[in-house]
Amino acid sequence: MKKIGIGYEFYKRMIDDNCYYVDKTLLIEDIFEKGGNVTLFTRPRRFGKTLVLSTIQTFLEDERDRNGNRIDNSRYFENKKIVLEGSDDIKSRMGRYPVINLSLKSGKQSDFYNSFMILRKTIIDEYSRHSYIKDSDKLDERDKNEFSSLLNGEEEWRRLEKTFKNDEDRVRAFQIEVGKYAVALKILSELLEKYHGQKTVILIDEYDVPLENSYQLGFYEEMVSFIRSLFESALKTNTSLELAVITGCLRISRESIFTGLNNLEVNSINGEYFGEYFGFTQAETEEMLIEYGLPDHIETVKDWYDGYLFGQTEIYNPWSVIKYVKDHVANPKSFPEPYWSNTSSNSIIKEMIEGADDSVKNELDTLISGGTIEKQIHEDITYGDVRESEDSLWNFLYFTGYLKNVSERFEDVATFLTMKIPNKEIAYVYKNQLRQWFERKVKGFDYSPLYDAISSVNPQGIEDFVNSILAKSISYFDNDESFYHGFFLSLLYGMPDYAVKSNREEGNGRTDIVLYPDNPKDPAYIFELKQRKKFSEMEEGLKEALDQIVVQKYEEGIVDDGYVGAVSYGICFCKKRCIVGLL
Repeated sequence: MKKIGIGYEFYKRMIDDNCYYVDKTLLIEDIFEKGGNVTLFTRPRRFGKTLVLSTIQTFLEDERDRNGNRIDNSRYFENKKIVLEGSDDIKSRMGRYPVINLSLKSGKQSDFYNSFMILRKTIIDEYSRHSYIKDSDKLDERDKNEFSSLLNGEEEWRRLEKTFKNDEDRVRAFQIEVGKYAVALKILSELLEKYHGQKTVILIDEYDVPLENSYQLGFYEEMVSFIRSLFESALKTNTSLELAVITGCLRISRESIFTGLNNLEVNSINGEYFGEYFGFTQAETEEMLIEYGLPDHIETVKDWYDGYLFGQTEIYNPWSVIKYVKDHVANPKSFPEPYWSNTSSNSIIKEMIEGADDSVKNELDTLISGGTIEKQIHEDITYGDVRESEDSLWNFLYFTGYLKNVSERFEDVATFLTMKIPNKEIAYVYKNQLRQWFERKVKGFDYSPLYDAISSVNPQGIEDFVNSILAKSISYFDNDESFYHGFFLSLLYGMPDYAVKSNREEGNGRTDIVLYPDNPKDPAYIFELKQRKKFSEMEEGLKEALDQIVVQKYEEGIVDDGYVGAVSYGICFCKKRCIVGLL
């Protein structure tokens, strides 16, 4: 049985380590047939974008070692679809092209200087990978000097730093350095074409990571300027370019990055083509589960990790499916987990909830309850737009995998999508963030009126205080019985001179919540909680709570424990309201 590979991003490593591989190799043929001269794929994180680029590189690259000797990668595609089903034309392209493969995911430092220096290091590393060309007689002296200058950029910069007399010198030199590496990909592709006699394939992964980071930290314009220059020179005015593929999570507007790039083909999750190549299809998921002896888990995996629609193709989250299979091979009885959501801070959800007005809260209520919302879709947005309007936030959530397309309609020139939460895993993200937000909100209250009402035996005062907090919650809690217990329990932890206990045996049963006094001469306070779906049923629920205290003899249990006595409250919750009664 093949190894279940977690976190593999390099195709050759995955094959060498005998990992289970879901064959996506026909994407390479489709890129040539259906893509543009430059194709941008936007997909949610952890949907296999980096692995796809590595697969393209391995297939197309005329790879050389440090001495310029050809490396034969054909064995990596034995019995793969591109060899078994691909056209003669695409098979003839195997090992033909020089390839530049650049990931921008490391460019997320605290300021532009440090982010650029890391991105420059990434470019230099790619020059180093192709250092076999630097002494070739296919390059003239000017070419060799230019290559060496860019290859040795870090050493040259350190030497230059020693000559700076003031900050002005440093700033001027840094600006020159940024300009120098803004054209580095174009120069490398030209030199590779001279050496190989073939135009160059350029692959750029996670292009939007430094853009998102720079927006959050306040140097967006500087980063946009550099990335724009890098892309324009490499992808727009480059006669040495055979083909380029770019990946990211979010499409950035043509005006901000891809200015004038008329050869760009954008394929988002709305695109008609390539839907099956990122993530797992229904058949691929079932095949993997069967392969690892988990055929009975198909419906569970579907509920938790399915639900995405890329073009017209139903897609499962590949990261979560792989993690699920690995965990359940080890222990088939383990529970599903929100694997994908645990790989990110989900900060956009947090920010959205923190700043939500009543209309957004109502829409979140609808989504978390399993309902749908309709929003106009704007594919051309910038990171600067994301937090400027509610529509932009909903768009961001859709394109990054937190919402799915249910249906669409066109009105004038606008596209409107009906969207919902894709699956249980993503629902967990929303619910978890909402719980955290509500807990933070609750902690900001002064609880003394509640404690005074409890100790003065004032059920109306308790009711008023709790209702004032519930009014600020999100309605999805209405269907979550455990919420009310945890919520009310959290309110009681700070009551002076009392310790709160939950589900402790008293009398003939287990009380929901009891406040035990530090001084046994003070009364204990019993709280029995009930929940109802309809307001008209709340009085009946309150009666049930109070009756249970009597039938189960909770107060007698308190006295048997040595306390002077108890005051018993019944509480019934419904939606954002409660009623409180005294025994």
